[in-house]
Amino acid sequence: MSTASTQLPEGRYGRSADERADRKLKIIGAVLGTGLLVLIGWFASYYVGGNKISAEVIAFDTSASEVKVHLEVRKDADASGYCTVRSQAENGAEVGRADFRFDGDATRIDKVVTLRTTTRGTSAELLGCHAD
Repeated sequence: MSTASTQLPEGRYGRSADERADRKLKIIGAVLGTGLLVLIGWFASYYVGGNKISAEVIAFDTSASEVKVHLEVRKDADASGYCTVRSQAENGAEVGRADFRFDGDATRIDKVVTLRTTTRGTSAELLGCHAD
């Protein structure tokens, strides 16, 4: 007797165990991939939608006891808040830090603010802006 006559024909009686396992892995991978995309989308919308105030330093001018900082602030019309600016000396030590408030209905504000320093500052750095 030959062994070929005792084996069942392949593919005739349903899927093999390997094919079922492959299908389950594909389904699990698709679910996890979709979940990851939803999570990334949620974080992105939270980050973009959560920032009601943003700003950048356009220019700055230093003197012995102050730094004049030209800030450009963009915000929602109904948003109010503040931006924090600091200055450092040539050796990297912080010589001044202050918060500057921005209120009103304007969505774009160009303003020169004065940051008092303990010694001559060589830089002006925007640390961040926060809505109230």
